[in-house]
Amino acid sequence: MNNPYQIYLISDSTGETLDRIFLALKAQFKNFLYETNHFSFTRTENQILKILENTEKDKKVIILYTIVDNNLSKFLEVETKKKRIPCFGVLGDLILSFSKLLNQEASFKPSGQHALDDEYYKRIEAIQFTMNHDDGNLSSDVIKSDIILLGVSRTSKTPTSIYLANKGFKVSNIPLVNENSIPSNIREGNNKNCIIGLTAEPDRLVEIRKNRMNSLRDNSSTNYTSLDKISKEVEQAKKTFQKYKWPVIDVTRKSVEETAASVIKIYEISKKNV
Repeated sequence: MNNPYQIYLISDSTGETLDRIFLALKAQFKNFLYETNHFSFTRTENQILKILENTEKDKKVIILYTIVDNNLSKFLEVETKKKRIPCFGVLGDLILSFSKLLNQEASFKPSGQHALDDEYYKRIEAIQFTMNHDDGNLSSDVIKSDIILLGVSRTSKTPTSIYLANKGFKVSNIPLVNENSIPSNIREGNNKNCIIGLTAEPDRLVEIRKNRMNSLRDNSSTNYTSLDKISKEVEQAKKTFQKYKWPVIDVTRKSVEETAASVIKIYEISKKNV
């Protein structure tokens, strides 16, 4: 059996950015055996030297890093070159390029994206709002939402809402049982909210609902997992979305991230048309 690559992810902050970049990178390669080794809040030369000591026991090491301090990143590059370890900075050149384009110096401040600024508090407020407006709760003030998601059960409304909230959007999600389950204040059609319907193929919903019931050890509700019943639910939901001219996203083959990206695109278009 081939030894896996040891991927060292070195960051001067939480490592969240680097994790996402590596996630996108590894998705491009099918036959890629690897193990990740995370080193966050790396801000001194001594920390780097200790990390590189670990590489001596590992074979097939690759280092990816996000370090905004120029001196520290150069130190890492020099030391890895000595050890002949492939080492790639994923932000440095981009920051320098933006600095030239914007004609201003970058701050080179670690954890800059986690600053406790207005944007941070806006995101916290959005998360709180979204949690309070999950699954049809507090429907009386749903018009305060940036985005309203509707759909039958298990169409990824809650995870998509939470993902969007982390990006600063106030989201309400409403389970669509029938047209009467839609709050009257959004059925009236005189609001400025971005309202989006989520749907999925009935076969897929059967599978998801059965898994859900199994996890709860509940076999009492056969209607909930009936293909015929679900097909009617989905068809009725589509007719409702069409009646109110709400855009629809089919989440059957979409990840939460992909669904959220589609939602954001619709939201941005709707804001331009207001």
